[in-house]
Amino acid sequence: MKNEILKYLSKYTVITKELENAISESTFIKTFKKGSVILKEGGISNECYFIIKGCVRSYFLKDGEEKTIEFYTEEQSVIPANYETFKPSESYLECLEDTIVSVGNPKLEKETFQKYPQLESLSRIIAETIILKQQVSFTEFRTSTPEERYLNMMKARPDLHQRAPQHQIASYLGIKPESLSRIRKRIISKK
Repeated sequence: MKNEILKYLSKYTVITKELENAISESTFIKTFKKGSVILKEGGISNECYFIIKGCVRSYFLKDGEEKTIEFYTEEQSVIPANYETFKPSESYLECLEDTIVSVGNPKLEKETFQKYPQLESLSRIIAETIILKQQVSFTEFRTSTPEERYLNMMKARPDLHQRAPQHQIASYLGIKPESLSRIRKRIISKK
C-alpha cells in the first residue's frame, strides 16, 4: 500500500531513498468496511485521509435529506472541514466501498515535518494543486447546467456512476434523481 503513496507522490517530486524512508516511517494505514461511517455529524475530527483504495462520500443532512458534497476515490485526500479545529462536524464521511486509507493527524504531521522538511514542502505543493482543482471544479459547477455538470463528471470521473448510487450522484450534481434519469436518457438518445 505504501507503494501506492510513493507512486502518487512521484508525480510531484523525485522520490529519493531518504524520502521513501520518511514516508514509510510516517505512514499509517487503516481499512474500513463498506458502509462504515468514518465521521458523523457532531463528531470531532482529528484525522485526515489519503485514499489508497475505495470510495468515500461526504454528505450532510438538511431537513432530513442527504446532500452529497463530494466523492473521494483513489489518490484523493479527505480533509474534514472541522479537521484540527475541535469543532463538531456538520457532515458525515461514509465508505461506499471497502476502503484503505493512509491516516494523518496534526501531531504526526508536525513531527514528520520537523524530521523531514522536504515533506512539508511537498505537502504544500500538493495542497496548492488540490485547491486549484477545487476552484476550477467549483466554478464549472456554478456556471454549468445540470446536463453539463453530469457530462463534466462523467468525463473527469467515468467510474463514479458504478461506485455510487444514482440518488447520491443526483444529490452531488444538485438535482433530483428523476432529473438525472431524464438527462441520461437525453444523452443516450443523442448518440
